Amino acid sequence: MPKSLNQPTLYVDLDGTVIKTDLLFESILLLLKKNVFLALLMPIWLLKGKANLKHQLSKRVHIPVELLPLNTEFLGYLEEEVERGRNIVLISASSQLSVRQVSDHLGLFIDAMGSDKDHNLKSKNKVTRILQLDPKGGFIYAGNSKADIAVWSEASEVILVNCKRSLADKLQHGSENIRHFDAPQSTLKKFWQAMRPHQWLKNALIFLPLILSHQLNQPNLLLQACIAFMSFSFVASSVYLLNDMLDLNSDRQHHLKSRRPFASGDLSLVYGYLGAPLLLALGFLTSLWLPAEFVFVLLSYWLMTTAYSLLLKSLFLIDVLTLASLYTWRIIAGSAAISVVTTYYLLAFSFFLFLGLAMVKRYTELLNLQNQGKSSIEGRGYGVENLQTLATIGGGSSLIAVAVFAFYINAPATTELYSNPLLLWAICPCLLYLLWRIWALARRGKLDEDPVLFAITDRRSQLSAALCGLIIWLAI
Repeated sequence: MPKSLNQPTLYVDLDGTVIKTDLLFESILLLLKKNVFLALLMPIWLLKGKANLKHQLSKRVHIPVELLPLNTEFLGYLEEEVERGRNIVLISASSQLSVRQVSDHLGLFIDAMGSDKDHNLKSKNKVTRILQLDPKGGFIYAGNSKADIAVWSEASEVILVNCKRSLADKLQHGSENIRHFDAPQSTLKKFWQAMRPHQWLKNALIFLPLILSHQLNQPNLLLQACIAFMSFSFVASSVYLLNDMLDLNSDRQHHLKSRRPFASGDLSLVYGYLGAPLLLALGFLTSLWLPAEFVFVLLSYWLMTTAYSLLLKSLFLIDVLTLASLYTWRIIAGSAAISVVTTYYLLAFSFFLFLGLAMVKRYTELLNLQNQGKSSIEGRGYGVENLQTLATIGGGSSLIAVAVFAFYINAPATTELYSNPLLLWAICPCLLYLLWRIWALARRGKLDEDPVLFAITDRRSQLSAALCGLIIWLAI
C-alpha cells in the first residue's frame, strides 16, 4: 500500500512503550552475567554521561530482542497504522544499536533512532531531533513517562502507553487528543508476587529444631524462631528478586516462568534494583535481635544463594547439591536462633531428603522440555539424556534419607527425648509413601516443577505430614 502524505508521522518511544521493559536495565543485567567485574567500569563510563554508558554497554552485550516483552495492545495499533499507510519512526534514548535491532525485528518502522556515544536522545534532545525531521510540527508521539512530557507538548496528538491516566492531567491537551493503550498492572501486587511469599513456607524448617527439642511451649524461644523466620524470608525474597532479574531471558522461554513479573515486563526492573538491597538490609536488621551465631548463618545463606544465582545453578549436579544444602541450612539457622545443637542425623536426613526433591525438580523440568520437543534447559547444565541419571540418584537419595531417619530413631540422644521412641518407626512408611508418590507423579508427567511446594499444597502430602506430627506427639 502506498504511503499517504496527508497523515502526520507517528514517532514512537521504545522503552516502556513498544516494549514493557527498559534496555538500559536489561543491558546491565546481561553485563553482570557475562562478567561481574565489568560492572566496576560502569561508574567510569557514567562519568562521561549516560549516553556513553549506554554506548559502552551496547558494545559488550547482545540483547535477544526476540524475547523482549511487548505491549501487545499498542503493537496491534501500530500494525493497523502501517496497513493504513502511516509513517512510523522509532525514536528512543536507548543506544542506536539496540534500537536498530528492535526495529529490524519488528519491521514496522521507516526509521529508527537512538542515543549515540555523546548524545542521550531523551526529553528535550528528542524534541529537537523530531523538530529537525518535522519542522512544521503536527506529529503524533507515543510514550510512557514524565520524561516524554517535553515531546508531547509539541505534538498534535498524544498516545500514552503503559502509564497511569494521572499523567494525562499534566499535559496541555484536550482529552480527545489523548489515547491510552496497555493499562499498567498494579505495582504493589506485582512486587509482592516477585517476592514469592509462597516460598516462605520453606522457611518453616527453621521451627524444626524448636519442635524436636520439645521447647515449643517456651514463649521467648518461639518468638526468636518467629523473628528468624521473618529475617530469613526477607533475605530469601531479596535473592529471589536478584535471581529473577538474572534469569530474564531463560524465564521468557519457559512456559510457566515467563509469567513472572520481571520476565513478563509487568514489573519494572527498577523495583528489583531497589527492592533487592532493601529487603536484604531489612533481613539483616531483623536478625540483630537474635544471637550472633544466627547472623553468621544468615550471612552464609545469603552468600550461598547469591553464588547459586550467579554461577552454581548452571553447573551439572552442583546446583542440586547446593539446593539441598540451602534447605539444610534453614535447620541450622533454626538451631542458631534458639541456641540449641542439632544432631548430625537430622542434618544428614534433611540433606538427602532435599537432594532427592531437587533431583525431582530437575527431572520434571527435563520431562516437560522433552514433551515440548526441546533437549536442554536454558541456563542449566542438563539435557534430556540426563533423565535416567537424575531418577537414579534422586530415588537413591530419597531412600538414604529414610535410612538415616531410622538411624536417628535409635540414637541415644533421640531415645532420651522420647518416652516411646519406638513409635517413631511409624514415620518411615509415611515418608516412603510420600516420596514414592512424588516420584511416581513425576515419571507420569503429572507433577509441578517444584516438588516442595507440591508437598506443601497437596492434600495427601498434608495428611502424611499431619500423621507424622501426631506420631511425634504420641512418642513424646
